[in-house]
Amino acid sequence: MQLEPMGWSDMTVRNSAIILRLMTLLWVSLLLCDGSARAGQEPFVIAGSPSVKGVIDRLGAGFERTHPDVRMKLYVDSGLDLRRTIAGMENSMVGQYFIGSGPIHIVAPGGDEVLTRLEQKYYVLPGTKQSYAVEQLVLVVPESLVDAAESLEALSRGSGRLAVADPSHTRLGAQTGAMLRTLGLEASFDRRLDVATDSRGVLDHVLSGQADAGILFGHEAVTAQERVRVVAKLEKGYPQTVHSMAMERYCPNRSLCEEFLGYLHSAEAQAIVREAGYGVPAGRRP
Repeated sequence: MQLEPMGWSDMTVRNSAIILRLMTLLWVSLLLCDGSARAGQEPFVIAGSPSVKGVIDRLGAGFERTHPDVRMKLYVDSGLDLRRTIAGMENSMVGQYFIGSGPIHIVAPGGDEVLTRLEQKYYVLPGTKQSYAVEQLVLVVPESLVDAAESLEALSRGSGRLAVADPSHTRLGAQTGAMLRTLGLEASFDRRLDVATDSRGVLDHVLSGQADAGILFGHEAVTAQERVRVVAKLEKGYPQTVHSMAMERYCPNRSLCEEFLGYLHSAEAQAIVREAGYGVPAGRRP
């Protein structure tokens, strides 16, 4: 069998991908060497997805308060690229380190699907997975609106319009639709649903007065808390996304990693998770 020669365009695409990955690894290596060693602090690196950056930043700051000799660092990448980066790191000639400069301690992708795949490949240590946050839907109204409905049921009995994300193109919309059907409220909002493109659209429709209230994810409402307020948490009737963390296989300080994963069980960490707009996994609630 004769192999077809690779064309110039194929080589260019492949080389570009390699260069991009090397640049990513170099960036992480610089992240690990930004002065923590000079300050006598031990770097503690969490590799996570953009969707959970806010809550991980808050948890990292909380852990630092009780561990002044530790400097938390967050490397952010999409779930697929995060998996590729970790795989490239562990399968490289260098071994467990990014360009030989330092390791990842904790892996925290958005949702558990990527984490499950990493565990199957033994890129994270089996048995170290710890769930720390649950996405939840919330009902929001303009911050300045005084006589707003205090619950979804109250809104369903009135004539107000409800802004929701497009269920055919967004996870927010799909979960909102499932929740309305499960709670038996879909018919109550017939012709009163204001369908927006996404969560930003929901927010725009609520703030412009096009809708009286809207449904967002809790962490999205937190980022807009100066303009909207949460009047109700909607925790039933839809499949909630659970976020977890696990120890990277080559974590250099396993005792410190275990301390951080154990910290997720604390009342302080649970309060931080709630402040970030998430719910706490059922098994973690005090």
